[in-house]
Amino acid sequence: MVIEIPELFSPQEVREIRTALEGADWADGRATAGHRAAQVKENEQLPLGHPLAKQLADRVLARLMQTPLFIAAALPQRVLQPRFSRYDGRGHYGNHVDNAIFPIPGTGEHLRSDISGTLFLSDPETYDGGELVIEDMFGTHSVKLPAGHLVVYPGSSLHRVAPVTRGTRLVSFFWTQSFVASPERRRLLLELDGAIQGVAADHPEHASVDTLTQVYHNLLRQWSST
Repeated sequence: MVIEIPELFSPQEVREIRTALEGADWADGRATAGHRAAQVKENEQLPLGHPLAKQLADRVLARLMQTPLFIAAALPQRVLQPRFSRYDGRGHYGNHVDNAIFPIPGTGEHLRSDISGTLFLSDPETYDGGELVIEDMFGTHSVKLPAGHLVVYPGSSLHRVAPVTRGTRLVSFFWTQSFVASPERRRLLLELDGAIQGVAADHPEHASVDTLTQVYHNLLRQWSST
């Protein structure tokens, strides 16, 4: 399930983030890729240990946890520190699948990458190419969103970043371990949550609101892993 979450950050907030990244010390993105992915990856990334990386990652994480649609769609148990990448001069990332398990830096623990997320930081008219192309059971999705918008999609999907032929593509990306590992079950819960909100808005006193809410939480209780 590919879900767009609009305006995670306002245009002014995105400009502040871009300004901070302009003066950063970028590194070869292949250093963080697995053996297979490194063969098809050509971009730059902000090193995880860079002070700016931690500062901006904390800002993204805080906003994610304040965003109802992200919470409803991802049911996040834990989110790996967001990272930042830059594509220009025909930078690209060929077809690949994200690692299933990531170490959580400094903890000795690991995260299962149920959901991948990409936060677009460059205005789409400022660069050509750079589409995020996602292939899943519902077909192929080409995604190029306004700055400040986020897309989340199954971490199990095959995906790529088309070559950037003009300008610079800046993004933040991250992985989420969900309380519900199954993407099909997460989709059902999201649809049920939306239905509950719709009924509650139209008929706030209707007894079905309580019944549907009970069903939602009992399904979540049954399907979740802690």
